[in-house]
Parts: sequence; C-alpha cells; structure tokens
Amino acid sequence: MNEPNYNAELLNFVYQNSQMGVDTITQLMDITKDEAFKERLHAQLKEYRQIHDQAAQMLEENGFNEEGLSAFEKIRTYLMINFQTLSDDSTSHIAEMLMVGSNMGVIDAIKNIHKYSQKAEPDIVKLMEHLKQFEENNVERFKQYL
Repeated sequence: MNEPNYNAELLNFVYQNSQMGVDTITQLMDITKDEAFKERLHAQLKEYRQIHDQAAQMLEENGFNEEGLSAFEKIRTYLMINFQTLSDDSTSHIAEMLMVGSNMGVIDAIKNIHKYSQKAEPDIVKLMEHLKQFEENNVERFKQYL
C-alpha cells in the first residue's frame, strides 16, 4: 500500500483552489459593469495567478503531478455563476458571491493547515498560509462593495 504524499496533497489543494479563483474571477470580470470593481477583480486575479503558478512550480520541482479541477467541477462552477448572476448582476451581489467563496476558501485552508502542518514541508505549509491570508483579505476588501 502506498503511503500518502502529504506535500503533493497540500500543493494540489493550493493549485486547485487558486485555479478556481482564476476561473471564477475571469468569468465575473466579463459580467460586471463597474470599472472600479473590475480593477479590484483584476488585482485579485493577478494574485490568484501568482499563487497558482507558485504551486505549479513547487509541484514540478518536487516531481508531483498537477491535479487540476475536473471538467465537471469547472462546468458546475461556470453554470452556478451564470445562474446566480442571471437575475442580479449588481456589484453588491457579485461581491457577496466572492466573499462567500473566499470564506469557504479560508475554512478549507484552516482545515488543511491543521491537517498538514506537521506532515508537509514548511515551505508548502507557508504557501497554504499565504493563500489563507489572501482569502481573508479578499473578504475584507469586498465589504465596501456590499
């Protein structure tokens, strides 16, 4: 029986979480009409991409396979965003959606930090902590748009 590779598991969580952020923000940038809000989304997208690229680089350096989001997960998220913005594409509603997503990301990050902090390499745990802090900051930044 193969022993789990905690480093690969945690890095792939960061990789998938940041990929979800990139995909979601990209889609929402096409929906929102508020230019100031688009600038905020663009800054957020840039940070998600940096985290995603760093996770991909660390996966490659350690000889691990990237496990991206499944096609089903991508389609489900795409449809969910379209459905949720169909009747209300206001900046306030989109900010609320992003805050809910970031809060879910914070919860998952905390769980993973607790699960892997003693099992994964410190630099990988540090990347997870960076993602958690970024998600927490996102919640605060979007409050002004509610």
